[in-house]
Amino acid sequence: MPALSADEMRRYSRHTVIPQLSSMGQQRLKGARVVCVGAGGLGSPILMYLAAAGVGTLGIVEFDTVDESNLARQIIHGQSDIGRSKTQSAKAKIAEINPFVEVVTHEVRLDTSNVLEIFKGYDLIIDGTDNFATRYLINDACVLLKKPYIWGSVLRFDGQASVFFAEYGPCYRCLHPEPAANTPNCAEAGVLGVLCASIGSIQATEAIKLITGIGEPLIGWLMVYDALAMSYRTIKVSKDPACVMCADNPTQRGLLEDYEAFCAPVVASQINVFELKAKMDKGDDFLLVDVREPHEFEIVRIPGSVLIPLSRFVDGSAIALMPRDRQVIVHCHSGVRSATSLSILKNAGFSDAIHVEGGVLAWAKHIDPTCTVY
Repeated sequence: MPALSADEMRRYSRHTVIPQLSSMGQQRLKGARVVCVGAGGLGSPILMYLAAAGVGTLGIVEFDTVDESNLARQIIHGQSDIGRSKTQSAKAKIAEINPFVEVVTHEVRLDTSNVLEIFKGYDLIIDGTDNFATRYLINDACVLLKKPYIWGSVLRFDGQASVFFAEYGPCYRCLHPEPAANTPNCAEAGVLGVLCASIGSIQATEAIKLITGIGEPLIGWLMVYDALAMSYRTIKVSKDPACVMCADNPTQRGLLEDYEAFCAPVVASQINVFELKAKMDKGDDFLLVDVREPHEFEIVRIPGSVLIPLSRFVDGSAIALMPRDRQVIVHCHSGVRSATSLSILKNAGFSDAIHVEGGVLAWAKHIDPTCTVY
């Protein structure tokens, strides 16, 4: 283990006086290599606290740039970082927090072509993402590489965290054998900014415990946090003997070819925004329905759309408003809620109904860049 310099001994003095941690634990932190996937809401507190704690090498996997809408929760970035690479912004902040930490940046989108090569250089992996495809990718790579996976999730006022380590307990697939259908992400449903700090600090704490060997890690336990009730509870998670990834005789022995396809909702009919624009330009007769909430509709909308929130499809009241003599096209923010609405329409006999892949986010990106995004 690398020795601590006199400067480091002064910096970490509040750690080294803790009997369970001591200078030995601090040396283990200095020698550790930890990678965080994502430098956003969860990644911000994770990276900042691990840097402050003295983890010797921090890897950052992130391909995005800083947007103004990030700043309410992604506290590692500031106003002057808008438009800047998140990896470079995070690296600069870490250097201010602790110059003794080496930062390795991976400015790529994590996928099957690079995940194993990136992960093999680290002791443990922390997930700061907010989508199922990346979570399954991270999990499967960690199982194959026999590395611990520290997972966290936030949505609105609720958070969850766990440690998945197939060598000693369940993996993520034991908890979620299949992707949850039509579950919104933070961009769809929103998230209380400070919730990211609560869950991210728990993930950072679990990393420190695993590195130093102190305490009882969340292996085999799911920690659930309700910010409104200010309550924490833990739920036992057992290893699934039929798990396709970590069972004694797994049926999946490598990475999937396409995790996005694996997690995509099953949709009978959909069009992309280019096809929607072409239908508009041709003057096709259809009803374009926006299934988001009123406050979202006020921020940005696709021209010609009418607002009928998803809740009205769920309770059935929207069905009476749907024309039988025109095609119905539904859309939302990114495609999750519209897929749910489409399923309801199909069950109600609207066989030619379709939804818009990517929703208003895709419209703003590909058709009208002047649209406000959130």
